[in-house]
Amino acid sequence: MIEQIATFFSIEMIYLWLNIGIIPFWFVLIFFPQSKICGLFVTSIIPLVILGSVYIYLFYYFFTTGFNFFENFNLYLGLYELIDLFENEAFLVLFWIHFLSINLFCGSWIVKDSQKINMSKFLIFFPLIITYFVGPIGIVLYWFLRIFFAKKITLFD
Repeated sequence: MIEQIATFFSIEMIYLWLNIGIIPFWFVLIFFPQSKICGLFVTSIIPLVILGSVYIYLFYYFFTTGFNFFENFNLYLGLYELIDLFENEAFLVLFWIHFLSINLFCGSWIVKDSQKINMSKFLIFFPLIITYFVGPIGIVLYWFLRIFFAKKITLFD
């Protein structure tokens, strides 16, 4: 049975499903941040468990196909080693799951934090969209909006 799953879920198919599967979570975060669906399914651990399960499956898949995980540590040696790693589709998909997970986590944090200080969902609309595409810039934009809305600067919470 696992061979049938591995045959269907090729690296390209996993990449496609990751990109399509993350969109509903972001749709709910951006347009319905105060709904119960958002609270139960999006800002909870559920999407991260799903992405983590895909990550574990990819570890198993790459382990059985002879992927050399020790080569991943070459990314710390220099820029050209990182470029070489990105030519490997296995590493690229693992990196992509990191990117999707971290950005979704940051978007969920923005929604929860804005609800904690009673910020309008219209104010967090643009920071969430920007976080979807380029996470750190969206977080910085939200932080600046939060300063003006909450009328205080906090470096930690």
